[in-house]
Amino acid sequence: MPAPAFPAAPAWSRRSFLASGLALAAAGPAPAQATAPRTPVLVLNSQSGSVSVIDPGRWVEERRIATGREPHHLYMTPDERSVIVANAGSDSLTFIDPRTAQVQRQISGILDPYHLRFSPDMRWFVTAANRLNHIDLYHWDGENPALVQRIPTGRTPSHLWIDAASTTLWASMQDSDELVAIDLATQRLSYRVPTGRTPADVFGTPDGRHLLVGLTGASGVQVFELAAGQQARAVGEIATGKGAHAFRALGDARHVLVSNRVANTISQIDCSALRAVAQFPAPSGPDCMDVSRDGSLIMVGSRWAGRLTLIDVARRAVLTQVKVGKSPHGVWTLDHAARS
Repeated sequence: MPAPAFPAAPAWSRRSFLASGLALAAAGPAPAQATAPRTPVLVLNSQSGSVSVIDPGRWVEERRIATGREPHHLYMTPDERSVIVANAGSDSLTFIDPRTAQVQRQISGILDPYHLRFSPDMRWFVTAANRLNHIDLYHWDGENPALVQRIPTGRTPSHLWIDAASTTLWASMQDSDELVAIDLATQRLSYRVPTGRTPADVFGTPDGRHLLVGLTGASGVQVFELAAGQQARAVGEIATGKGAHAFRALGDARHVLVSNRVANTISQIDCSALRAVAQFPAPSGPDCMDVSRDGSLIMVGSRWAGRLTLIDVARRAVLTQVKVGKSPHGVWTLDHAARS
């Protein structure tokens, strides 16, 4: 799909960035302008086997880092010393310094790491083997993962979420339309419950009372109620847009963003009211996102166009796009808003 005709990324300045936003935003009072991160923005290119290093001072791709085959997601280590790229096609992890964007090391022998996550207590490193239908639990000693348990799941484990107490892991099963819960203390599968069509990302609300599941095969987000000692219970859906897929907290401990890949939008959900309260344009298959530290700027991979798209939150408008590699998936920067 050809990229839409948004302006090429301009040389960075406060004036040019704001002018770009004004040109594309709807008329209205001028809110505070979006603020760029101060550290490199890393964009994972799934079909290129690379990570694009974006200079947020000029919004240009400086260079590309070769990773392994089919990298799909990336995640920061708890100490923020490394961003880990999961290379599903080459059974490896690439560690990148988030401050300098230099490769630190690579670890092999991690089977089919499609999605990855750390537990909040930093004890567990978890990967979802999307092709091999299992979830791996690794002990994390601060430097290296050591496999503790491999747990067979349903068809095509996709995305992971761990509660704030580091007791329960939830994983969506993309092709069997299920949500699976794993008890981390015993490393055993606790239960499975049905979901809507093609569940993808999972997000726990800040109050710990609900799980949100993006339904890529439908047009919204499924809501599950959580209660101690009970299975997650489906209690409704939030209409967002076709192809609801990936979540990213806005950083205010109340709102979360979800990308709607088919609708080409991003919806903002109020986690207290459990409803969508705003929508942003996001062209060409929006996927994973990051948010600037002050919450003013959304950075999202536009997968079908090979672009990083920058969105002004206050104006709800696309500012510009940056050309990257094929099928940009994950986006990450150290200078980010809170992730929960």
